[in-house]
Amino acid sequence: MNPFKFSMAQNQSQAVNMLVSNNSAALLGGGTNLLDLMKEHVAAPTELIDITRLELKTIEKNALGISLGALAKNTDTANHPIIRSDYPLLSKAILAGASAQIRNMATNGGNLLQRTRCSYFYDIAMPCNKREPGSGCAAMEGFNRMHAIFGWSDQCVAVYPSDMAVALSALRASVRVLQQDGSSRNIAFDDFHILPGQHPEKDNSLKHGELITSIEIPENKLAAHSAYVKVRDRNSYAFALVSVAAGLALEGARIGDAHISMGGVAHKPWRALKAEAFLKGKTASTANFRAAAKAEMAAAKPLSHNKFKVEMGINSITNALEMALKG
Repeated sequence: MNPFKFSMAQNQSQAVNMLVSNNSAALLGGGTNLLDLMKEHVAAPTELIDITRLELKTIEKNALGISLGALAKNTDTANHPIIRSDYPLLSKAILAGASAQIRNMATNGGNLLQRTRCSYFYDIAMPCNKREPGSGCAAMEGFNRMHAIFGWSDQCVAVYPSDMAVALSALRASVRVLQQDGSSRNIAFDDFHILPGQHPEKDNSLKHGELITSIEIPENKLAAHSAYVKVRDRNSYAFALVSVAAGLALEGARIGDAHISMGGVAHKPWRALKAEAFLKGKTASTANFRAAAKAEMAAAKPLSHNKFKVEMGINSITNALEMALKG
């Protein structure tokens, strides 16, 4: 780990100003990913700005839905009574991730900012455009079993690891951030994380100096019919090969609206827009669920070692929708 300066912010504006004044500074909340990256010499911020004293830990209902403080812990979020009753999809996804010890430390805002677990990204002896732009992508021709089947580019085939974010994508959340001038802006969740394109070093649309203050989730009609399916190599402390967050808003036997997002398949949570569009207005049945899944996965572009993810994606979407229907 490289030497760094340690600073502590007393309020939000101070945190932003400290971040703006140092282009190589990083914010420290739970530190569950950042410290790992520093230990492996993947990240080397010259300054860590401790923001744990900021009052951003509240989880509360509002006129539009619910607001999750950026510094609220993952465990507190998953077990909050309102989340468990009105947004159970989020609770299920969070509890499927990491371990209890990590969830007790990890923050909501930090969860959104975690970086890929691509083994080539973590191995500083290997070329990686995300870690060192222009060096190449070792995973492209390497062992890419865990990697993307949607949205990848010739610059990067890494996937985004968060379970929580997959559920937030399906719930059509937004991210509120504080800007340098003191104003706030809302970023639609689908626009927060970005595909690699020609700039895989960028994971999200945040500007340097912006501070995540909350995650906003609108009211929905999914509480009775939602499910999170995570397929992985082992049952605990493993990242998804494929995951699916699914919610159904039913109108009798028909589907008024379907919310579906996937994890483990792209550089960002992957909204299954084709599957959602296919299901709208149709009868809630296994046959329609499978047809919707096939429609979504038809556009997949697997790599040399992850072709299995296509069939796994079809089965996972179908299973998640069946589980959501049963409630």
